[in-house]
Amino acid sequence: MLLPNRATPTLHKLFNSSILMAPKHVFLNKPTSTTPHFPLVPSSTPFSHTHPHHLFFHRNLLIFSYSNPSSKIVPLAIRNSGFPYSPNGNVRRIVSEVAVEKPEDSSLDSVQLRMLNKRLREIGFDDVSCKPGKYYGLLCPMCKGGELKEKQLSLFITQDGASASWTCFGPNCGWRGSTRAFADGKWSNGTMSQVAKSNPQIEITEKSLGLEPLCSQVLEYFAERMISGETLRRNFVMQRIYGDQIVIAFTYRRNGVLMNCKYRDIKKKFWQERGSEKIFYGLDDINGATDIIIVEGEMDKLAMEEAGFRNCVSVPDGAPPSVSAKELPPEEQDTKYQYIWNCKDYLKKVSRIVIATDGDPPGQALAEELARRLGRERCWRVKWPKKNEQENFKDANEVLMFMGAHVLREVIQNAEEYPIKGLFNFRDYFNEIDGYYNQTLGYELGVSTGWRALNEFYNVVPGELTIVTGVPNSGKSEWIDALLCNLNERVGWKFALCSMENKVPEHARKLLEKHIKKPFFNAKYGESFERISIEELKLGQQWLSNTFSLIRCENDCLPSIDWVLGLARIAVLRHGVNGLVIDPYNELDHQRPGNQTETEYVSQMLTKVKRFAQHHSCHVWFVAHPRQLHQWVGKPPNLYDISGSAHFINKCDNGIVIHRNRDTDSGPIDQVQVCVRKVRNKVVGTIGDAFLSYNRVTGQYMDIDDPLYNRR
Repeated sequence: MLLPNRATPTLHKLFNSSILMAPKHVFLNKPTSTTPHFPLVPSSTPFSHTHPHHLFFHRNLLIFSYSNPSSKIVPLAIRNSGFPYSPNGNVRRIVSEVAVEKPEDSSLDSVQLRMLNKRLREIGFDDVSCKPGKYYGLLCPMCKGGELKEKQLSLFITQDGASASWTCFGPNCGWRGSTRAFADGKWSNGTMSQVAKSNPQIEITEKSLGLEPLCSQVLEYFAERMISGETLRRNFVMQRIYGDQIVIAFTYRRNGVLMNCKYRDIKKKFWQERGSEKIFYGLDDINGATDIIIVEGEMDKLAMEEAGFRNCVSVPDGAPPSVSAKELPPEEQDTKYQYIWNCKDYLKKVSRIVIATDGDPPGQALAEELARRLGRERCWRVKWPKKNEQENFKDANEVLMFMGAHVLREVIQNAEEYPIKGLFNFRDYFNEIDGYYNQTLGYELGVSTGWRALNEFYNVVPGELTIVTGVPNSGKSEWIDALLCNLNERVGWKFALCSMENKVPEHARKLLEKHIKKPFFNAKYGESFERISIEELKLGQQWLSNTFSLIRCENDCLPSIDWVLGLARIAVLRHGVNGLVIDPYNELDHQRPGNQTETEYVSQMLTKVKRFAQHHSCHVWFVAHPRQLHQWVGKPPNLYDISGSAHFINKCDNGIVIHRNRDTDSGPIDQVQVCVRKVRNKVVGTIGDAFLSYNRVTGQYMDIDDPLYNRR
């Protein structure tokens, strides 16, 4: 079990709540049957168990009472219920309706009032039946009362029942509006729109708020969380009496002037002074700083100071449930994060911002929202250390309590650059580099083609693009089909075929002949070999079904490269294909803008193909015909002879020319020359020529020194 890193072992007995880490009696001034009823005294008075005016410590529970009915501290309106407390002593009275002037009963059923209630229901006020001249405390239709579902909206109906106006005092809402029973052109109906608060900012002081120094029991609570009295005093953390409870008061200051005050009660419920300007907590600590830390709560700000970091501020309003999918609003409409813009003069010269929000999903959402507004380029983020095998520590104060200040310092010092889309560091890939070095990723040295003659020159690597060309009737498609059969047999790869020059039955015949090594028909080309049997055909059909996915355009339209890659992407995800064949280039739809040259189009198209290959770790074979060779003398063409653009050779990872001998004087006519003309990755091959023998009966390609070839 993890125990807090504490100076005094006895203090951990108070640590029994993940919310405030103290029992309810800590901040309630209610005497119990076992507790004497002593009045509260200032914390400046030395603590004594015998002094009749001191707090009482009983059974490791902090219990204290405040019984002065004539207190001069008058609590302000508290928004945790949406209604004001009574200023008379410690007794509070919930006021649901304040009558301004009771109208005549005959007006209650007037057409005008009924229409007004209808208008309010249309706007979003459910189950409203309002009477004129009254104020109503209601659940806000915009913020729904916040997380605690509190009635924080004030609705007023005018004396004549002709109009209504409302304002939500929720800390993160501020929705206000008005409507009339009948539109008269002077003002419009209210709408469900959230606007920036325009409440006039009020001047507040410690005296006007009734703030006082922390009592010894509250200091004990902070000590349990490893926050010293010195840190509390320097940050002006105080307390305040609210009715029958004491709440912690975090004072927000700018240039030493009190701008706002945030309160925290026993149930970890927060509220702030209405009408105060929203700023960062601890703002003066980052004045002139170039490196700052932003945390999610005041306790984390105090924890950072205990670890030696004073250049830290806390957001005033906590974290959102998730990152907004909307674009960033203009500064004046960015209500939720207005505190950033109110402090922009302090943030202008900051070059490094460490975002140390909570590790839970809302905390990470807050980190993203802050980075969006502050600029990701100057943001760093922390990684909270592990608490156990399943979870990490949540925030700075948890790390301070359980691991100590030195670990919290290490967390901040080891903060990493905030990720920016498209910008990486090599350390982001160290795991992959290690796997590549240890050859644990798979196919680091490529997959053999199955032909020994090619092992030195060409091996197949996932995520690469191979361009295959050759003069017509040289066997480009046949060679690729034979290669696919070899790869399936050796490593079980699957493929997507976009072969627009082949009819499906004809393509199936070619693949089955190579796989079963028998002719499909009893025909002249089969010579005296036995054809594929019915049983072999059925097994072969199952193999076709398991190994290949077909990408075909069933109408008379030409498919575009985007259409082909879109279906190939589905084949990768649905069927786990490892390779894609596009055969040939000139059968695709190549419509392009009038101001785009063919060279620019080919470059853009091949970029799309390469991105697909790399993203899906799928090898792509792209067949492209050479342009018309007017003075061809029977030699293999060059990759630069490909029709369309030199980008075919410039952009590909591998470039191969398939050439079949047609001159008996130059050698056997069944001899095929595989010319490897480009290999980008020297690990898997090099430039050179390999010679294979083509079996016309079965469509197989074999090494010339293969015993099967020599037996023919």
